Amino acid sequence: QVQLVESGGGSVEPGESLRLSCAASGIMLNNYGVIWHRQTPGNQRDWVASIGGTGLKKYIDSVKGRFNIFRDVAKNTVYLEMNSLKVEDAGVYYCQAVRLNTAYWGQGTQVNVAT
Repeated sequence: QVQLVESGGGSVEPGESLRLSCAASGIMLNNYGVIWHRQTPGNQRDWVASIGGTGLKKYIDSVKGRFNIFRDVAKNTVYLEMNSLKVEDAGVYYCQAVRLNTAYWGQGTQVNVAT
């Protein structure tokens, strides 16, 4: 059974940092592209950052220079390091593992950014 488990969310103040984790079981994440999405109330999930099987990284413009997505192959985990957090970064963050026509989702982790 495939499982993706996100963790690392929490409540922080603007300017602080969080590191989100997406730990996989049942699949080898390094064989998949992994995407972090963010969802806020009443809105759809939006793509935030991705890392391809070759290691190619992509980010939405609003997080470039502040967020970093990377893999730990030994831990079968993909991380999203979020620095200099802004109020608008808040939401539920979901990771998705994608390969060809197969996709798996985690359950999400909540990120709150407020003074």
